[in-house]
Amino acid sequence: MKVLITDKINETAKNIVDEAALGVILPTMQEDELCKVIGEYDALMVRSQTKVTRKVIEAGKNLKIIGRAGVGVDNIDLEAATQNGIIVVNSPDGNTNAAAEHTVALMLAMSRNIAKAAASTKQGLWERSKFTGHEVYGKTLGVIGFGKIGHHVAEAAKAMGMKILVCDPYTTKEVVEKFGAKYVESLDELWPQCDYITVHVPKTKETLHMINKETISKMKKGVRLINCARGGIIDEQALAEALESGHVAQAAVDVFETEPEIKDSPLVKTNGDILLTPHLGASTEEAQLKVAEDVAEQIRDVLKGGSARSAVNIPSLKPEKLEPVKDYMQLAENIGELAMQISTGNLKGIYITVKGTLADLDVAPLETAVVKGILGSFLTDVNYVNAPVIAKSKGLDVTTTKSNTSTDYIGSITLKLVTDKETNSVAGALIAHDMPRIVKINGYNASIEPEKHMILVPHENKPAMVAKVATVLGNKNINITRMNVAQNRTQDDNISIMIINTGSEVDEATLAEISAIDGVGRAKYIRLTA
Repeated sequence: MKVLITDKINETAKNIVDEAALGVILPTMQEDELCKVIGEYDALMVRSQTKVTRKVIEAGKNLKIIGRAGVGVDNIDLEAATQNGIIVVNSPDGNTNAAAEHTVALMLAMSRNIAKAAASTKQGLWERSKFTGHEVYGKTLGVIGFGKIGHHVAEAAKAMGMKILVCDPYTTKEVVEKFGAKYVESLDELWPQCDYITVHVPKTKETLHMINKETISKMKKGVRLINCARGGIIDEQALAEALESGHVAQAAVDVFETEPEIKDSPLVKTNGDILLTPHLGASTEEAQLKVAEDVAEQIRDVLKGGSARSAVNIPSLKPEKLEPVKDYMQLAENIGELAMQISTGNLKGIYITVKGTLADLDVAPLETAVVKGILGSFLTDVNYVNAPVIAKSKGLDVTTTKSNTSTDYIGSITLKLVTDKETNSVAGALIAHDMPRIVKINGYNASIEPEKHMILVPHENKPAMVAKVATVLGNKNINITRMNVAQNRTQDDNISIMIINTGSEVDEATLAEISAIDGVGRAKYIRLTA
C-alpha cells in the first residue's frame, strides 16, 4: 500500500504512515497532475493547498482514506468522498493550545502596548511614560463560546486573577459554575459588565457581525476586544468607528473578513488603537507537528484495519453495526438539524425514540447522527466521532428509547428537543424502504423530502396563502422545487405549516416579507446537509 503526502507536511507524518504503507512525499499538485498519479495510492494526506475535488476522488480508485492535516476540510469534496466510501479525517484539537495562547498573548500585548513600545525602542527612543499600560488582574473578561479554546483562554485568564463571565447557549450553567466562572444567559447581560471581551464561536449566519454598532453601544466605555476566532464575527467598520470615538479603548484582531486581501479593511485603515496579526492562531511549530502526527496516526490505523478517531464524513463504526441502519443515517442527521434550527433558547435535553423494525437493532449510530445534526447546526468541526463527546462536555442529556408499538412506517425516528424556552419535535421515516421523509413537525403531519434549502411558513388556513408566499419568492427569483402543507390532525385549530423546498438560500429580507403577509407567522429558513 502507498500513501501520498503533499503540501509540505511535517516529515514526522511519513515516519508514522510508513508503519502501515509506503509514504511518498510530493509537492503540491494541481487537479490534472494529481488525477494522473492518485490511482496508485491507498491514502492521501494534505493541508489546505491541495484541492481534493470530485474528479481527483473518482480517479483515486484505490483510495480508502483522505487526511487533512488541520481542522478545516473545505478543500475536500466530502460528498464525493462519502459516495465513494472514502473516510475523510482531520485534526480538530491540534491547534487548541496554539489558538488559546495567541488569544492570551494578544490580550496582554494590547494591554501593555508591547508592539508600539517595541517599535519605538527599536528606533532608539526611550518613551516609558508614553506606553503605560493596564493590568488584567481584577478585570472582568467576557468569554463568548465555551468550547475547548474558550475554556483554555478562560483558564489562563482566571490564573491571572481575572473574573470570568461566560455566554454560551450550548453550555450549561452547571458546567460553567463548576469551572469557577459566572454564567450569563444572554449577550445583552454580558456586554455592560466586561472590561475585556473575547469571542470563540464559529462564523455562522447567527454569529456574523455578532459584535456590531448596536452591541458595541451596550458595552462599557473603554472596553477591550479580542477576536482570534473567525473574520466577520466583528463588524470591522463598526469596530473601527468605536476605536476612533474611544468607546472601545483597544482591540486585538487575528482574523479578517477578506483574507488575505486586507488592505481595504477598516481595521487596517483606522487610526484607533488596534493590534493586528495575519491569522497566526494555529501557526506554531508544535501545532503543525500535532496535526501531522494526529492525521498520520489515523491513516496508519485505518490502513491496518482499525478505525479513525476524527472521521468527518463516515462514522467510525464496525460495518456489522452500521449496515442495518445506514439508510437512516442521513435522515437522522437531518432530523437533528431541522429540530435545532426551529428551536430558540438554551439547549437542555435531547430525547430520541425509534420505532418499528429499528427498535430491534443497535441504534447507537442513529443517536450519534441525530446529535451530530443538532450540534452541527451551531458548531463547526462536529463529526460522528466527537458529537457524543461534545454533547457530554456541554452537559447535554441524550436519551434514546425503543418502542415496538405500531407505527405507520416500517421504522421511524422521533426527536424531542428541549430548551429553556420551548420543546420541539420532529419525526422521520423511510418511504418504500429507501426514500427519506420528514413525516411530522410538532404534531403536524407531513411528507417532506429533506433538501439543502427549505423554508417553514406557519399560516392560517384561508384562501390564497400559498399563492401569496409563492409570489414573494417568484419576485425574488427564488425557485420552488417542492411544496408540502402540514396539518395537525390532533388539534382543532386553524393553522398549517407550509414547507417549501427552494433550491437556493433565502435571505432575511425575503423571510421578513413573507412573514409580513396577513395571516402568516414567522417564516424560517432551514439549511440541511445534502
